[in-house]
Amino acid sequence: MIRWMIVIFLALLLISWFTPLLHKLGFGKLPGDLRFRAFGREWFIPLTTTILLSFVASLIGRIL
Repeated sequence: MIRWMIVIFLALLLISWFTPLLHKLGFGKLPGDLRFRAFGREWFIPLTTTILLSFVASLIGRIL
């Protein structure tokens, strides 16, 4: 279980490092990424970006 926690922590760390680069490339602004305001906060649900990045990760996993 500790191994999975370490993997999740490292994945979140990498995502946070690459977020500015991904925004410059246009990720997070794709059609299907939901952005709305509710309860005094702005909410962001990146559906299309998540699907696209999952597809790229699976392709890289198959190649390796």
